[in-house]
Amino acid sequence: MAGQSADGMDEYVRPTELCDSEGEAIKRKAQEFAGDASTPAEAALGIFHFVRDEILFGLGKFETASETLRKWTGFCVTKTNLQVALLRAAGIPARYHQAVLAKDVLKGIIPGWVHRMAPAKIWYHPWCECYLSGKWVACETLFDKALYSAACRKSILSLEQIPTIDWDGSSDLCVVTAWMLEDVGTFPSMDDAFRKAQSEQPPDPIGAIVLNFSNRYTDKLRKG
Repeated sequence: MAGQSADGMDEYVRPTELCDSEGEAIKRKAQEFAGDASTPAEAALGIFHFVRDEILFGLGKFETASETLRKWTGFCVTKTNLQVALLRAAGIPARYHQAVLAKDVLKGIIPGWVHRMAPAKIWYHPWCECYLSGKWVACETLFDKALYSAACRKSILSLEQIPTIDWDGSSDLCVVTAWMLEDVGTFPSMDDAFRKAQSEQPPDPIGAIVLNFSNRYTDKLRKG
C-alpha cells in the first residue's frame, strides 16, 4: 500500500485498552485490506465496507475492538471502535467524532418498548474519521446495508433522513445528521467515555434479556 505521512499523528495511530489495534486478529484483518491496496484510501474503503456490512448492527455492551471482531456484531460505539482499530493497524490515522443524538434515530430499528424505555438522548454516539490526503474525512458505518435497505423499504428510515450510507473515500459521510442535537467534538480515544456509558447500562440479567430481544427484532427486520 502506498504510504502517507503520519507526522504529528502519534495519538491517532496508537492503540488504547479498548481500541486494541495491536491485537493479532485486528492486525491480520487489517492486512487483508492494506496488503493489496495501492493507496491508503483504497485500504480505508475496504475497512469501511467490511465494518459497515459484515459487522451487523445490534445493541450490545462496550468491549474491545477484538471482541467486536470476534462477535461480528456491534452498535455505534463498538462498530466505530473496530473501524478505528483496523485503520490504525493499517497505518491510517483515525479518531472518534462524538455527538448527542435524539433517540428516534433507532425508532423502528429496535422494538417499540425498548425505544420507549430508553433515555430521550443518546449521549455517546461516535463515528469514525480517518486522515487521508491531508484532511480528516468522516466515514460512518452505523447501519449495515441489509438493515438500511429493509428500513427504507418499510418506511422506518427515509432518503431525506439518510440519503446514502455509501462512502467514496474522500467526502464526509455522517448518517445521523437528522437526529443530531449536539456536536461534542473529536477525540483520539474514547475509553473513558465508553466506560462511563457502560456503567449506566442496565445490569445483567435484565440488560442481557433486553439486548437479546432487541437484536432478534432487528435481525427479523433485516431479513424481512
